[in-house]
Amino acid sequence: MPQIFADTRPLSEPNFRRLWTANIVTVIGATLTVVAVPAQIYAITGSSAYVGLTGVFGLVPLIVFGLWGGSLADVFDRRRILIVTTLGLIATSVGFWVQAALHVNNVWLLLGLFAVQQAFFAVNQPTRTAVLPRILPSELLPAANSLNMTVMQAGSIAGPLVGASLIPVLGFPLLYLIDSITLLATLWAVLKLPSLVPERADGTKPSTPGLRSVIDGFVYLRGHPVLLVSFVVDLIAMVFGMPRALFPEIAHESFGGPTDGGVAFALLFIAVPIGAVLGGVFSGWVSRVQRQGRAVIIAILVWGLSIAVAGGVLFFAHGTPLPILPIVVGALIVGGAADMVSSAFRQSMLQAAATDEVRGRLQGVFLVVVAGGPRIADVAHGASAAMVGTAATFAGGGVLTVVFTVLVALAVPAFWRYRLSRRDEPVPT
Repeated sequence: MPQIFADTRPLSEPNFRRLWTANIVTVIGATLTVVAVPAQIYAITGSSAYVGLTGVFGLVPLIVFGLWGGSLADVFDRRRILIVTTLGLIATSVGFWVQAALHVNNVWLLLGLFAVQQAFFAVNQPTRTAVLPRILPSELLPAANSLNMTVMQAGSIAGPLVGASLIPVLGFPLLYLIDSITLLATLWAVLKLPSLVPERADGTKPSTPGLRSVIDGFVYLRGHPVLLVSFVVDLIAMVFGMPRALFPEIAHESFGGPTDGGVAFALLFIAVPIGAVLGGVFSGWVSRVQRQGRAVIIAILVWGLSIAVAGGVLFFAHGTPLPILPIVVGALIVGGAADMVSSAFRQSMLQAAATDEVRGRLQGVFLVVVAGGPRIADVAHGASAAMVGTAATFAGGGVLTVVFTVLVALAVPAFWRYRLSRRDEPVPT
């Protein structure tokens, strides 16, 4: 039933199929590390504020290397960049394993390793995403992005289920070791890619990477207000509406879980990914949507309302006979499905509208927004929870997401009216 279930036509392209298949293995290991790092920090310090510091140590390299990496991807062979950065990700994962196996228990070493890992990720991700319009036609980009996000979010379910539940039993070293090994699948996939040198519309050579190149990317973005607003609404959704830094404390204090993992922590962590996977499985309709701007606004409003409901239940229903954990998890699942829809359309809008000569830089900006927003949220939510409590921070973030999204939609009606414009077939590779 192709109009209901996920559109799998992008998998007929061999290069995309290899990258997508490798992700099935790699993402599980990566999400184990995503769970293990905050859990290990909380186990060492017992503080959500320290967990929130992962936002600072992740955000700075994401901004610097995301923008610089995007400029690299618009100059050099994107295949070579992917090979180098994948090797760097493997090396940092091995570093996580070594520090855990030696029981160093130094939160600053852990945060430092996390920062280096995020630097490699910041160069890798915009390069990887900029490849898709070269190997797929524009009408298949929403389906391809939905498939990619479904795999990533499925791994985000398997990782916390295995990681958070088994941390008290198996410890942190095993989780980091699995991440190191599974990254070899991605290395294999990028080695099989053809040469992917960026191409300029006027046939001239790409510009030199650096600050000037990054500025040129922002100038290009400024001339496309619809794309600019797509970044703004995502920042609103993630900065105000992503409460993941609160999960360890909520699981421990509201649901009686241990300080270093447990079932409640795992359920909170996997709820949004479960929703995203369900949204991806039933995403056959995304390829038929023409009014993509409207779809993004509606999806973000649903996300914000879901977060507000989950936080409101924690705030008002505590101490009542209501089944609080299932309600909170259910609301997060709905939010996760909405977030997947928003992400797929925003990514597709950016890929289809940009020319190949600037795709790397714009994907670098996209990475800074998409990955940087939650890290800002980690810091903001951690600090806010220390002042007003986790439940109030949780609910308030969802309310602010809805309010600011409506204001942006009213201020820039062109985004609400945006329609898909199909582009040429991709350049053969």
